[in-house]
Amino acid sequence: MAKIQFDVYQEVADAILAEIEKGTPPWRQPWSGGAVAALPQKWNGEDYSGINVILLWATAAARGFMSPRWMTFRQAQELGGMVRKGEKSSTSIKYGVFERVSEETGSPEEVPYARAYRVFNAQQIDGLPSEFYAQPEPARTFDTETDARLDAWLMSRGADIRTSDEPRAYYHMKLDLIHLPRVESFYSPTGYYATALHELMHWTGHHTRLARLDEAGEVKGRRDYAFEELVAELGACMVGVKLGIAPDFSQSAAYVESWAKVLKEDKRAIFRAAAAAQAAADYVRPEEAENAAEESEAA
Repeated sequence: MAKIQFDVYQEVADAILAEIEKGTPPWRQPWSGGAVAALPQKWNGEDYSGINVILLWATAAARGFMSPRWMTFRQAQELGGMVRKGEKSSTSIKYGVFERVSEETGSPEEVPYARAYRVFNAQQIDGLPSEFYAQPEPARTFDTETDARLDAWLMSRGADIRTSDEPRAYYHMKLDLIHLPRVESFYSPTGYYATALHELMHWTGHHTRLARLDEAGEVKGRRDYAFEELVAELGACMVGVKLGIAPDFSQSAAYVESWAKVLKEDKRAIFRAAAAAQAAADYVRPEEAENAAEESEAA
């Protein structure tokens, strides 16, 4: 367990930039060799969040890991497993606060900290229970028709979602509504849901919700709107994998260039974007659709 050094922000930004410049940002294709999209999980099945999602997705994509489970060397031992000799660990980050007495005031104060933990993917470990190696169910692609469960979930989030023949998808901040082209105009239903989730993430930024956007529709503290687009893309992917959708975002080269510009100018931008995306994903509660699916299967 090592204390994170200041340059970790630069290292992470460099890693993400390298993936963007190759044309494969890890949140656009967070799986490799036929692996199905899934949020990275801790040894106990709890989902990682924030920057850890991006870090572990990038590692899994680069190294071809199929399992979503990650754990420390000691956790593997406690589960009866053993990390194979020569396997390289990956970084996960834990944030917290500790109390200390202020030298200036003599009063207790909370000081934030970040620690780096070294973790291994289940595929690097022998002897774990079989469920750690089991592959997720194949994600549905919705090749022929839309999904009633997802339609119901999407329309129940509270957003005003409208469709028309207008060939544009956008979130209109002043009117507080989402516009989507008609479903039949999309090449595939998967593209429809991916687009809807992207705009839904923008909707969470309204000043009456998570307040990333001010009342004039501007991004708070950001002159470049690309940062908000990065948050929306990350958040849409996080929600998508929870809903069983393998995201296939096909943004323009201009978007990719603008994301790269943000990260080059501010090495901490990806950390803030990941945290904001996690908050947006949590706000729309994708687990409600998961629970509905489980209840339907059990009936």
